[in-house]
Amino acid sequence: MRTGGEGVGAAWQIRPVRTIDVSAARRVALAAQGFGGPAAARTRTRRDVLGVLRDTKLLQLDSVSAVVRAHYMPVFSRIGAYDRSLLDAAGWEHTARRPRRLVEYWAHEAALIPVEHWPLLRWRMAGYGHGRWGGARRVLERAPWLPERVLEVIGATGAGTAAQVERRLELNQPRPTGQWGWNHTDTKVVCEMLFAIGELSVPARTGFQRHYDLTERVLPAEVFSRRIDERDAVRELVLRAADAHGIGTEADLRDYYRLTRAQCGPAIADLVDSGHLEPVKVGDWERPAYLRTGARIPRRIQGTALLCPFDPLIFFRPRTERLFDFHYRIEIYTPERKRVHGYYVFPFLLDGELVARVDLRADRARGCLRVPGAFAEPDRPHRRVAAELARALRDLACWLGLDSVQVGERGDLAAELAAEVIAAE
Repeated sequence: MRTGGEGVGAAWQIRPVRTIDVSAARRVALAAQGFGGPAAARTRTRRDVLGVLRDTKLLQLDSVSAVVRAHYMPVFSRIGAYDRSLLDAAGWEHTARRPRRLVEYWAHEAALIPVEHWPLLRWRMAGYGHGRWGGARRVLERAPWLPERVLEVIGATGAGTAAQVERRLELNQPRPTGQWGWNHTDTKVVCEMLFAIGELSVPARTGFQRHYDLTERVLPAEVFSRRIDERDAVRELVLRAADAHGIGTEADLRDYYRLTRAQCGPAIADLVDSGHLEPVKVGDWERPAYLRTGARIPRRIQGTALLCPFDPLIFFRPRTERLFDFHYRIEIYTPERKRVHGYYVFPFLLDGELVARVDLRADRARGCLRVPGAFAEPDRPHRRVAAELARALRDLACWLGLDSVQVGERGDLAAELAAEVIAAE
């Protein structure tokens, strides 16, 4: 196996390389992510939901609920309306008849991943001795006994939120306040540290609050006990990233599980040598790309999808721009006066192209899906885009249990979209 980034370059130079145009690469990527396949059955099942995870490998978790929590939306984007409790049960419920199929951990970011993938990230857990951000170091300096006590009380009394664990410890710490509400008590910091190092896992959630339990009680024994050498684990993660991408650059494959260049380069070289990846040249891309051996290259991709900002197809923005010629940035943390498109903007996929974007809000109190802004990409046919987008928005509203779609005035597509929505009422 090669042991450095130079190995990838060597593999690139010694093999004849075929060229793939960007449109074909785009179709490969969409097919790999589960788009453009046969229409799902009228009633979506647990198998359909888990089928999305077979394609994407992970679903990013995020606390923003402007429309719907981020992990629910990619499933809808691929199979249409489904019962969200199917995904909840797969990740946060366990019975003898229906064992847990997904588990939380730091993959791309916080994510749901297949249970059997958890051991592939043990090397990451080993590096989180002071938590993912290092903040536990200060807590351990003033309370070195706290991790052991947290594990003891959870072991004795069962799973609980950080606040519940704290009450069982009889600490009753005041919660610090901060601009974004992210400052935590010492107990919460330690629970997160123990989650990061793999001692605790998340068997359930209340709203968006994690419940913590001993990982050995959350995962099957054979998964919890499995040990994988870091080099082998990284190789498997890169292979899974390649499955999820279909085609991608080293940076694309590296980003999917947030690997380092030093990890990813040798893994790619090994996968090229073993025939799992094929080096290719994609259009005018500056960097070499790698095609997953056996990846499907459809002749066309049809259908529509609204994509949340954390959808695995688009969460690596440089790749989104290369594949779709679509410059996309999330503007949640941008002051309102400086936002270009809006607070929580969904790109719109139509027949394999990103043709528009819409700022969305689920106004649950009024029972409507609000569209403060709608913007077409340059040189797109506004009339057709508006008609297809209106249908997609109605489908989304229906899935969310909202009665109507209300379009605002911002954006060059807003007027035509509003007309299409009104015409369909």
